[in-house]
Amino acid sequence: MKIGCIGVGNMASAIVRGILANGFASAGDIGAHDKDEAKLRAFADDTGIDALPSNREVVLRSEAILLAVKPNDLPALLSSIGGEVLAKKPLLLSIATGTSLASIGGWLGDAAGAVPVVRVIPNVNVQVGAGLAGYCPNQAVSEEQTAWAEAFFSSIGLAIRIDEDKFSAFQAVGCASPAWTFLFVQGLALGGVKKGLSKQQATLAAAQSVMGSAKLVLESGQHPAALVDTVCSPGGTTIVGVSTLEEGGFSGLLIKAVENCHDRDQEILAQK
Repeated sequence: MKIGCIGVGNMASAIVRGILANGFASAGDIGAHDKDEAKLRAFADDTGIDALPSNREVVLRSEAILLAVKPNDLPALLSSIGGEVLAKKPLLLSIATGTSLASIGGWLGDAAGAVPVVRVIPNVNVQVGAGLAGYCPNQAVSEEQTAWAEAFFSSIGLAIRIDEDKFSAFQAVGCASPAWTFLFVQGLALGGVKKGLSKQQATLAAAQSVMGSAKLVLESGQHPAALVDTVCSPGGTTIVGVSTLEEGGFSGLLIKAVENCHDRDQEILAQK
């Protein structure tokens, strides 16, 4: 399938590099355009994909298009290419945060809902092939296109189909949370440095422990609370640490962070 990309910012470039690295697509199958010509040319030279002269050219040569511009730029973009999109009806993959399927259809001028659109929210970990993406297709997306979109994002991590009204919650739990995880790793590492580890040793220990713990949750089938119990020996060192975190409101702060992130996403949606 010929794949187009409108916008080659950090997320889009990570996605494209990922699908090239894992063989989901070849460079000759991908064409992109970005308003920053220098950035586009550098990216094309580095990856071998085609640098296209306009967004309209992306539409004309593509069967699936990754819409990867900033959310505030999306209305003008879709209005400018709406005629070509309505005529050809390529599969659109929108990764714009806080942007509903209904808004995308409206900006395209697609009153009949004939253009297949998949709303996607990926997280930053696609950069290392361990990303997470929640996706929701509109009614115009065929089963075959849905399967292709899931395979596309599964090739750079895990793709989960969710209802659109759950996007704000998913965004908080799965896509904002890497930032909080980075803070957690940093805090662990700083604690290790304080007690004598080198910065490199402490960071490696913290990051590897987080990665392994996540893998254990995914593969063991056990509830996280049960796994906590397996590490905490009575009167031991780990339970002291767990108790310290909970006394500081660790779980409650995480819940509040998710709630606040969810509510902010809802506010952004309401403004559109």
